[in-house]
Amino acid sequence: MYKRVLLKLSGEALGCPYDIKILDSLALQIKKLVSEGIEVGVVIGGGNICRGKTFEKLGLDRKESDYIGMEATVMNAQMLTAALIKNGVNAKCLSTISIQRVADYTKQKALNLLKKKTVCVFGGGTGKPFFSTDTGSALRAVDIKADIILMAKNGVDGVYSADPDIDPTATRYNELTFDDIINNKLGVIDLKAAEICKKNHIKGFVFDMGVKNNIVKAAKGKAVGTLIK
Repeated sequence: MYKRVLLKLSGEALGCPYDIKILDSLALQIKKLVSEGIEVGVVIGGGNICRGKTFEKLGLDRKESDYIGMEATVMNAQMLTAALIKNGVNAKCLSTISIQRVADYTKQKALNLLKKKTVCVFGGGTGKPFFSTDTGSALRAVDIKADIILMAKNGVDGVYSADPDIDPTATRYNELTFDDIINNKLGVIDLKAAEICKKNHIKGFVFDMGVKNNIVKAAKGKAVGTLIK
């Protein structure tokens, strides 16, 4: 069982835009982790609210598009924070893009909250354009000294040798290294994030969040996905 984890969720994991049952399920699983002494940080994407193709059709440049995407992640962070509090979990929404009266972020603030068993829900990605929420997750994992990034996927239970929907002979890897990810460009996590994790000795774990209680199992080190180290 890990002491401190960073859970990475896609925006779509919350529903499009939001599914209260999913939010409650996520909150209850995180509550279980906290009750067992695991300190939890969460990073959320914003894909359920806005996607790159929409930005392209509007003619927005990459920088402007990225800031809109970051704002969407803050909204998602607020929603998950509300679900956690509703379910009896101490939680705080933090944002790398400062939004007055809503959320801000400092490394020390997050560390202090985690020590008090408060779940930190991070929005805003890296706080800068041209970087993905994968990179944001890696940076937050470094900041809070997480043991592992739990990479929750929708319908994907690990990393495979090939696309299992296309190749019936594809096999799931039990373990990989970040060098494997980088050298073979496996696409599980962006290369910048993989490099950050490798340099800072942070593990990753890819698993299917759609299976009941899989977040809890992943945080306890159960073999329900692919470990990256």
